[in-house]
Amino acid sequence: MSNNTGNTVLALLTGAAIGVGVGILFAPDKGSRTREKIKDGFDDAKEDLKQKLTKATNELKEKISKSKNGLEESYEDMISNMSHKTEDVISFLEQKLAELKEQNAKFQKEKAVVSKN
Repeated sequence: MSNNTGNTVLALLTGAAIGVGVGILFAPDKGSRTREKIKDGFDDAKEDLKQKLTKATNELKEKISKSKNGLEESYEDMISNMSHKTEDVISFLEQKLAELKEQNAKFQKEKAVVSKN
């Protein structure tokens, strides 16, 4: 939950508690009626808090999903780049191998000429 959402929820709960307290102090109703009002106030605050928590959870899930998709795309790009680099390395090694084979063939020919003499 982000810091702003936490502060908003805290402010909401504080406001609800203060409102309930002031309502009790100035309530001309009987105790049972006052308790019912308090219960209704807490139920309303609980429902509001539940909705805000659900909203924050959904927002967090959405951000995580977007981050995951971005990470998957970055991973795929990295793999693609590595694949291209691997092809470059293989081509380079094949070229060096061909050069070494050519040098070996020359060496074998020189060795054969030296051996005949």
